[in-house]
Amino acid sequence: MSQLGKLGDASFELLRRLVHQVRRTYGFPPPDGHTVWSDDAAYELLAAMLSRKGGGQKFVTSCAALAADDASLERVFLTSVRYFLIDEAKRTPRGKLRRRIARLMSEDPAYRKVSGRPPRWALAEHAEGAVWQGDLDDVIVQAARVTGVGITRWNHSGPTPKQTVHALKSVLLHVLQYAQGALREEELAKVLEARFELLAPARFTSLYADESTVGTGAEPVDGQAIGFTGDLGGIEGAAKDIWQRLSPDERLLLPHLDEDAHHAAQLLEIRQHQAAAVLSNLKSKLRTALAADIDRQAVMRALLQRGLDAQS
Repeated sequence: MSQLGKLGDASFELLRRLVHQVRRTYGFPPPDGHTVWSDDAAYELLAAMLSRKGGGQKFVTSCAALAADDASLERVFLTSVRYFLIDEAKRTPRGKLRRRIARLMSEDPAYRKVSGRPPRWALAEHAEGAVWQGDLDDVIVQAARVTGVGITRWNHSGPTPKQTVHALKSVLLHVLQYAQGALREEELAKVLEARFELLAPARFTSLYADESTVGTGAEPVDGQAIGFTGDLGGIEGAAKDIWQRLSPDERLLLPHLDEDAHHAAQLLEIRQHQAAAVLSNLKSKLRTALAADIDRQAVMRALLQRGLDAQS
């Protein structure tokens, strides 16, 4: 492939290895057309990734600009591969469903996200370290026993309808009580798919937006533009100061600053004009914050690392 041909053998082999490392660690599904992961599947993924980035050599050059040495270049490559796989997963119906239920649970103190990877959720009352290790089919059977709830539609924008929230949480609460421990986010999505037939081709409608997708931009504190408070020293302090002033959607878009509004809309699952506003606001904030006399590349590297940690 022409895009791959522009890469040196060592760089390409490193990227191939990192694809397998990331997919094993986080459990990403193989690309469309592949039922299992293989080198062919990794090659196809890299071709799509490098093509979207504007060509192999441009991608490598951009990554090299953010790296200080070979070790940091590998970390930048690793971050880029992981974000691309996250992006691709979120384009799928199940990925959109996972994002919806994760948002709902994160806003409810009855649920707790378990640290580590892949992402898992438990009830707040569950003991630390309690993890479901049984057959997922048993959990799906339990979900079917929740009666009196249903989903008639998915909204394309705005808050999730109260009836839909009630239906989703009723099932989530019941199956987690049955499991008496954490379930993977991917497993919870499968349970809801089965219970409500969410991904049946004739019935499923893509989820484009969740609560707080618009209007969540971080406002200046006391009318001041985003920047450094002066009481935080060093690169990490500067990155932390910027990070704290970004909205959740802006943090998600950080690794995708070179993409257009259409791509941002797919990533955030909102309408394109809304995504354009979020992306424009993010760029404006970063231009203001990075105008100071600081090591801008180092701060951006620290910001990207924060983004990676937040996705874990």
